[in-house]
Amino acid sequence: MATILLLETSTTLCSVGIVQNGELVAIVEEGSEQYIHAERLHVFISWALECAVLQPKDLQAVCVGRGPGSYTGLRIGVAAAKGMCYALKIPLVAVNSLQVQASLAPPAEITISMTDARRMECYTLVQDSAGNILEPTAATVLTPESFVNYADKNIAIVGDGAAKASGILQLSKASYYPELLPSVRGMVQEANRRYEQGIFEDLVQFEPFYLKEFIAGTPKQRP
Repeated sequence: MATILLLETSTTLCSVGIVQNGELVAIVEEGSEQYIHAERLHVFISWALECAVLQPKDLQAVCVGRGPGSYTGLRIGVAAAKGMCYALKIPLVAVNSLQVQASLAPPAEITISMTDARRMECYTLVQDSAGNILEPTAATVLTPESFVNYADKNIAIVGDGAAKASGILQLSKASYYPELLPSVRGMVQEANRRYEQGIFEDLVQFEPFYLKEFIAGTPKQRP
């Protein structure tokens, strides 16, 4: 199996790892509400390579979390991934960040992966216990009626959107895990699968999966 650099920057967690022969051999990650990605990502990459006793030339691919999530975090992660692929002449692999997050959930009949999208909205993805996608990635406005068709199931709701959801959803059998954010720990299997099957991204055309267009706020006028 390949030696692949893993990058996940779609939320406040800046996560870097290296998978070699199908196993995660190095991981460096840190979470901060201040979004430390710009300052720390390349440092974390260097640390991960050092931990795995590897040089950049030893990498055979880079896998990045494509989103949805933070606009800034995604831009930084994807730019770093593309830059390394260009420089090293290796392929780029990309995975859905909500699926990465869902793979970290404890066993449940239904897993709902949620990333906070501000106000009452979350980016969501719904899977069954076998990993089959029941509801694809969407921007969902949460209401008490959201996901009630799964109310009779044991549900794991993961991601930073879970904290908001816990006060809104009417799902008596749901458990909430807001601490489980997209991490390279959840990328290993899918990164390997895509590499082995040759599912690579076009380095010129590839962009993060923002899901919604970025709308810049109007700067406040000083008195």
